[in-house]
Amino acid sequence: MAQVLEFKLPDLGEGLTEAEIVRWLVDVGDVVAIDQPVVEVETAKAMVEVPCPYGGVVTARFGEEGTELPVGAPLLTVAVGATSVPPDSSPDGQARPASPGSAAQGSSNASGSPASAAAAAQETSGNVLVGYGTGAPVARRRRVRAAAAAAPSGSARVDARTAPAAPAASAPGATAAATAVPAPATVPGDGPVPVISPLVRKLAREQGIDLRALRGSGPDGLILRADVERAIAAPAQPAAAPASAPAPTALAAAAAVAERVPLRGVRGAVADKMSRSRREIPEATCWVDADATDLMAARTAMNAAGGPKISLLALLARICTAALARYPELNATVDTEAREIVRLPEVHLGFAAQTDRGLVVPVVRDAHRRTAESLTAEFARLTEVARAGTLTPADLTGGTFTLNNYGVFGVDGSTPIINHPEAAMLGVGRIIPKPWVHQGELAVRQVVQLSLTFDHRVCDGGTAGGFLRYVADCVESPAVLLRTL
Repeated sequence: MAQVLEFKLPDLGEGLTEAEIVRWLVDVGDVVAIDQPVVEVETAKAMVEVPCPYGGVVTARFGEEGTELPVGAPLLTVAVGATSVPPDSSPDGQARPASPGSAAQGSSNASGSPASAAAAAQETSGNVLVGYGTGAPVARRRRVRAAAAAAPSGSARVDARTAPAAPAASAPGATAAATAVPAPATVPGDGPVPVISPLVRKLAREQGIDLRALRGSGPDGLILRADVERAIAAPAQPAAAPASAPAPTALAAAAAVAERVPLRGVRGAVADKMSRSRREIPEATCWVDADATDLMAARTAMNAAGGPKISLLALLARICTAALARYPELNATVDTEAREIVRLPEVHLGFAAQTDRGLVVPVVRDAHRRTAESLTAEFARLTEVARAGTLTPADLTGGTFTLNNYGVFGVDGSTPIINHPEAAMLGVGRIIPKPWVHQGELAVRQVVQLSLTFDHRVCDGGTAGGFLRYVADCVESPAVLLRTL
């Protein structure tokens, strides 16, 4: 006999408490294998395919695409040992209402004895995801989606936001769903105004619109917000003009509404981290112009010698790691609770990458141990994965210092926000020909602006200036870097 098991959204690591369903990979009735990906979700870190630890037939799915679920919420149910959809499963792919003791209360089994549950457990994966099987979901903001109530039989459906309030039932045993009282089709000069929404009344009052002069386009002449907005956009238009055929200019004005973009996913995570950085970190910025002509020539010579091509970003990263070895104060974080500066022994170098999903900062692990060739290869790999939207949480966390090459956007300088909880970020502008005094003579050289934003709690200006000056010296004369290799 098949045992129906419930698969909950697992803890995806790094303190993530929720995820948004992007795409279902299975339908109700599909047969899934153990560890087969069943849904693609987007967290604040990356897009992740979630595998199911059970093998069997999918009997229900919880949540439509675009829905946010907390960690521990049900994702789907699987009939382990079944070869077809059980007769009591929902045909439209949605879960039936939960009964007492069901999934809503954290139960992982729909029915069955302990013995049958143990038998079903043998058909599950031994490789569960991080934190799978946790208890109650983590507290979070919950989206409340109001479903429009169905109108009584034989009557028209009415918009719940604009329909007049139904009168209270006067007779005992009256049904809760009462027919709405229709508003008058015409508005007498001294009669009630057919408008319900306080927002519509407030808008009309603020804009000096006489509601008695308007003819509503809602059910039974109800005045809607759109009617007031049309009157605001075209005040000279006669009040008796049909609301169903406004002038083209009025339609265009009514349609020109502000766009609202939800702060969620990657965009929301960036907003939260940047806001926290500005709140907690007393940052300061210093900058210097450097002659990068010799660095560009060195890179050209390296690539002409054969072998894998070396990227400019990799050379700058190699310079950063050498500078951090001299000034370890900047490879640190601040423990505010313990009131301690934590200097980190390893350099995990983050780099800013712009993608279709927004700005992300992949991390190159152990950058201080890598050669220029290794750094080039890792930058290329992480950039490709970032653009594909398949970075894992591990690829985006654990950085100790960030390199930001905003020169690719055609700008010279910037005062970047530190990637919390790091202590510093090096910014690199575009490299362009500029007049420069070289060996006592005016010449056209390849010049770049370097900027360092640092946490003033971990060091003073002398340390930050020394770090930035060393980076500039290596850019101007790559031979300086050979001393540390």
